[in-house]
Amino acid sequence: MFAQAFILAATMMVETPAAAPAQAPSKAPAITDVAPDPAPAPTPAPIAPQSVASPFELPLLHVALPMAPARVAQVDATALVAKVQSFYNDTKSYSAAFRQTYTNKAFGQKTTKDGKVYIKKPGKMRWDYKGARGPRSSFIADGATAWMVEYDNKQYAQQSLKDSVLPVAITFLSGKGDLTKDFVPSIDTSGRYGTKKDLVLELTPKTSSAQYKKLYLVVDPANYRVKESTVIEGNGNINHFSFYAPNTTRAIADSTFAVNVKTLRQQHFRKINPKK
Repeated sequence: MFAQAFILAATMMVETPAAAPAQAPSKAPAITDVAPDPAPAPTPAPIAPQSVASPFELPLLHVALPMAPARVAQVDATALVAKVQSFYNDTKSYSAAFRQTYTNKAFGQKTTKDGKVYIKKPGKMRWDYKGARGPRSSFIADGATAWMVEYDNKQYAQQSLKDSVLPVAITFLSGKGDLTKDFVPSIDTSGRYGTKKDLVLELTPKTSSAQYKKLYLVVDPANYRVKESTVIEGNGNINHFSFYAPNTTRAIADSTFAVNVKTLRQQHFRKINPKK
């Protein structure tokens, strides 16, 4: 459900030296920015949510990554996890442009999505997926409720976060949780991820999960910021995130994480059941 969708957040706060995709707007688009239809339309049957790679649920395939010389494990994995978590414990807010590459192993399909992510303590998160004219969809958590808003289909869903516990792979980004409680950490020296200068954490779930089989975090040794994240799902799919132009100093307004249901209804958005 929505909690599964947020698994993607574990791949978020990243910084990459590669050329960034088209920069997303620095200000998160408000829900009220969606122009209303000229006239009310009859309520059609709900449309199945778009298969958008979101921080909630994602498919994966094999992402071909450049092979780099194998690294030598010179860092204790548990100590590295502690340093990464310490970095995010001290981060009050975060925003960045992102590119998500999702590969579906069963169908041999690879999709790429661009967007912008916003995070603010305590427990606030927003992922805007870019469309031709503004966001195509948004996944929002305001600390109490998780929301999905699909602008193309004009529909939305909501679910209380009390009904679903977010995985530690996400909560550690806001300074909560302990990765070593749910994962067995090790240092990846294969050279498949990051550069020779990067540190790569391989996190294996202590309990079998369909959500992820492995989680790889590419870490900058200069400040222990996560630059990239790759989730290997239980079915073999691969979900890779790269983040660009990260900002940890700019204040993010609480209104960024607000959803106005009254406005959505006035604009003829229909509510759907997130569990279906």
